[in-house]
Amino acid sequence: MYIHTSTPEAKDCIVTSSTYPCLCAMIRKADRIVTRNYEKHLKSCGLKVTQLSMLAKISRNPSITASELAQSLRMDQTTVSRNLLVLEKSGYVRLEEEATDRRIKRIQIAEAGVSKINEALPLWEKAQQEMEGILGRDNIDEMLKILRTLSRRG
Repeated sequence: MYIHTSTPEAKDCIVTSSTYPCLCAMIRKADRIVTRNYEKHLKSCGLKVTQLSMLAKISRNPSITASELAQSLRMDQTTVSRNLLVLEKSGYVRLEEEATDRRIKRIQIAEAGVSKINEALPLWEKAQQEMEGILGRDNIDEMLKILRTLSRRG
């Protein structure tokens, strides 16, 4: 493992079996930076980037269940449930019980949800353009290839 330390005492604890920095830590750091950028742009519409992603997925997949939504977005079920409550309280989605099994809730986008997506899209576009300005088109294309490779394995 490649771990950067800045104290002389910690150098005795380093295991150096990798030539790379911790990929998990680097990806999580990049995720926080990118998320902060998108949420800065989306702030005026009152949505978090996760909520916008969920609304978009629900609008494209009417009657999706919370479990299906979590699986398709590769999100934890608890995170999806918590965000669905916020979206439902805001009037952006409706949860409808399955006729044959009341434990299963089908998610429907509400008109207010469609309006919120339409309000958020120009803000999201600005975030996209800012990221393209920072990273450049070639780097984004390469990153998308890498992310698709990771997604196929997950």
